[in-house]
Amino acid sequence: MIQKMQKGDYDHYVVKVEDTLLNWLVTNVTTMSRNKLKDILAGQGIKVNGKITTKYDYPLTPGMKIAISKTKRNNLFKSKYVDIVYEDNHIIVVHKKAGILSMPVGRGSLNVKAVLDDYLMRSKQKCNAHVVHRLDRETSGLMVYAKDKRVERLFEEDWHNIVYDRRYMAVVSGEVHENEGTIANWLKDNKMFVTYSCPFDNGGKYAVTHFHVIKRTAYHTLVEYKLETGRKNQIRVHSADMGHPVCGDTKYGNGDDPIGRLCLHAYILAFYHPITHKPLQFETPIPSDFKRIVK
Repeated sequence: MIQKMQKGDYDHYVVKVEDTLLNWLVTNVTTMSRNKLKDILAGQGIKVNGKITTKYDYPLTPGMKIAISKTKRNNLFKSKYVDIVYEDNHIIVVHKKAGILSMPVGRGSLNVKAVLDDYLMRSKQKCNAHVVHRLDRETSGLMVYAKDKRVERLFEEDWHNIVYDRRYMAVVSGEVHENEGTIANWLKDNKMFVTYSCPFDNGGKYAVTHFHVIKRTAYHTLVEYKLETGRKNQIRVHSADMGHPVCGDTKYGNGDDPIGRLCLHAYILAFYHPITHKPLQFETPIPSDFKRIVK
């Protein structure tokens, strides 16, 4: 099931056997610790058959419906740049806004890792956020962070097998006439740290991007990109290779900047949990500004 990040959303469950509420939560909601579940319960984030209850020993019978608020889970977390989409004892999945770095670059730089480390400290979780992949500062969307070095290492050592779906939505310059296709070549950085592509092996890294047109106008096209590989600046370079650079791209673009930002958004992230091995799939809405451009 794809979990959509929407304010006020609840995860829904149906009770199968008799139990008390807290015991049932601990047994069935394995993605959160007992203390986290108690916090949600105390914060009026649990509904039983549509009614909020805070009683740990509330009696449950088969057929009752449990709803767990997604917004009550992180009342210690506040940031205008980052939203937590999912959290358990091992990982945190976030939605990053455009304009914030994924990790520190120099002293005092605004970055997601620092925001998460502050939250983890205040919530007394005794761990830090570990970066396992990155998004450019001006790219928005979904990212996953590990809570310890072991999980970070599991992601890094088997990223290609763990992560089974990564998709981006972009607005590109001009009208893309093909409905879908694939770009494949080698990507390598030059001495100025600009990534360039080559149709043959130039000592760089082989990169494959699949694209699918969602909507087009005579001036812009909304495109879904699916990554087969995850190279630095891959989508931005491959879009430019198509002759349709991502709008707002100051490095690889053509000056087309309709909304004053890079029009690239990581909107689907799906992976097997590195500890439980269960599939997790997350989706965020396409930015409304993107839709307006191709109206």
